[in-house]
Amino acid sequence: MNITAVTINGIAVTGLLIAFSKDKDKAIKSLKIAGKSFVGMLPMVFVIIIIIGLLLGFVSATQISRFVGEQSGMVGILLVGMVGAVLHIPALLSFPLAASLLEKGASVSAIAAFITTLTMIGTITLPLEIKELGRKMALLRNGISFVIAILIALIMEAIL
Repeated sequence: MNITAVTINGIAVTGLLIAFSKDKDKAIKSLKIAGKSFVGMLPMVFVIIIIIGLLLGFVSATQISRFVGEQSGMVGILLVGMVGAVLHIPALLSFPLAASLLEKGASVSAIAAFITTLTMIGTITLPLEIKELGRKMALLRNGISFVIAILIALIMEAIL
């Protein structure tokens, strides 16, 4: 286990111990809620693991590198950005997929575009957003979010 995982787990355990010392009943109640959330997420986690396995089993590292690697340039960033905008999976579950793609040759900018569009753009929730915010505002928000996501990806490429 690396130092980051140890630190995060240490903070979590410390917080849990503080919660138990303050109010044992509330701490137990919160653990039950967290357990139910975890069990509710398990089917999605398994689906993501299967998707990652299939992706890595059927798509070679050279194909991934060709479509979303450094040499794909802006086209690769836009391609992955569009995929991220359309997919509807929790961001937390997308990190293992992004890490796998990165290990197989995807560029940092493509992964940044994927994660940012996944979290910033709501293609699936667009009808509800149009209903609540109006068509113009919903489309404007999603369009600006896509442009900002691509800019973030380009900045990440320049930094890293």
